[in-house]
Amino acid sequence: MSAPTNHAFAPVHVKSPLHVAVPSDVDLDDVLADISTDGVSAPESDVSGLTAVVTDARERGVDLSVVVVDANPGRPSDLRDLATTVGKTEGGTVLVLSPDWMGSYSDSISRVQLETAQDRSFGESASVTADRFSHEIVAPGPPWTLYTVLVIAVVAVIAGITFAVKWRRGPENTQTRHTASTSETATPSDHRADSV
Repeated sequence: MSAPTNHAFAPVHVKSPLHVAVPSDVDLDDVLADISTDGVSAPESDVSGLTAVVTDARERGVDLSVVVVDANPGRPSDLRDLATTVGKTEGGTVLVLSPDWMGSYSDSISRVQLETAQDRSFGESASVTADRFSHEIVAPGPPWTLYTVLVIAVVAVIAGITFAVKWRRGPENTQTRHTASTSETATPSDHRADSV
């Protein structure tokens, strides 16, 4: 049996998942408190316009929240990370805006649709951008199912026509046509010999 040993363990500090990749100048607790109140966390000058956008979006069935930060973070992806952190706490769809970039998260809308909406939403103010974004994420996309069905139908028609043409030119039909053309080209002397 070994003698007991004394180990000194240093406390390990682990960041909460909520604080990972959030821009350093953003107070996450303040953002979450604002979002839970009216769906907007932004400088005072933007709040009324953004609140109207959020209200309109929610009336159209989009559970939207908007966060505006004063400065661009070190990386554009930090805005998406902040949106994800807020969204996983509050739910719904979150748009985060900085002066030059935006990021988003949604628990119901695909990443492709979110990023497409972001690309089409830049405007002259936070409320204009957020309003465009809220409309873009619910705009109907291309009817891919219809396109797929139409392509399959066209391919089937082309395949049917190709099959019919090949069938008509098949070996039996070629031989029949050859026999018919031989009988049609019989010489007149053959016919005279038959009549004698």
